[in-house]
Amino acid sequence: MATSDQAPAADTGRRRELGAFLRSRRERLAPRDVGLPEGARRRTPGLRREEVALLGGVGTTWYSWLEQGREVRPSVETLSALARALRLDPAERRHLFVLAGRPQPDDRAHAPEEVCEPLRRMLDSLADQPAYVIGRRWDVLVWNRAAEAVFGDYGTLDGDARNTMRLIFTDPRHRRLLVDWEAVARAALGQFRADSAKYAGDPEFERLIAHLLGASPEFREWWPRHEVLPHLSGRKRIRHPKAGAMVFEHTAMRFDDGTDRRMVVYVPLAEADTVAKLERLLRREGLAAE
Repeated sequence: MATSDQAPAADTGRRRELGAFLRSRRERLAPRDVGLPEGARRRTPGLRREEVALLGGVGTTWYSWLEQGREVRPSVETLSALARALRLDPAERRHLFVLAGRPQPDDRAHAPEEVCEPLRRMLDSLADQPAYVIGRRWDVLVWNRAAEAVFGDYGTLDGDARNTMRLIFTDPRHRRLLVDWEAVARAALGQFRADSAKYAGDPEFERLIAHLLGASPEFREWWPRHEVLPHLSGRKRIRHPKAGAMVFEHTAMRFDDGTDRRMVVYVPLAEADTVAKLERLLRREGLAAE
């Protein structure tokens, strides 16, 4: 357990690191990079502190204190302005907010959710483990052959129909797959509510929630209870129309890239002869890895 004097020391260290980071980003820029005249010969590389302060809309003295690691508390808006002034990329911007001890504003709510080729290849390599990637709103973005064999071809679903919450609460076929539907649905709802909190008021989330309230009596009953749950590993029992009873252990892994994407992997268990059933199902459906 941290002592009372360790916390101030950690704060001091973080402020010092923040100042050094800002200084390093300032020194790598030339005036021409940010639309400023070169002016007279410069004794030090990069922009001057007063130039960054001007671009960020803050006072020169205040910005100097920030670089010096003094006890100042920049607002989220000020940090965003400094990130723009210093031409920070997404990783640098995220680092800036971490060092400042501020939550990064979510400006990705309407950005397209793309899945890179290395991640697609990783999914494909999980030949005997159903796996897929879901986005911030729990839309299924990409999946592997094993997931298609067990849960169905997501490629036949368009738009909101590929959303995990809609599949659980409004798709009769998906509901029949889940032996313990109510327990799965309640857990999913609690996790989804926790995830969606940061997007409160977002039109895409509001539209999805409104649809679920209108289409599912269970969702309509449970959503007002405001229950929240963390993402946990667990078991899922499947009643597959071709393979019969199957049991998987599943886990969700969040990507450390500043997005809210998550990869969900299902490991077939020995119970109910699931491993052999999955192998036969993949061969039967022509989805086995070549």
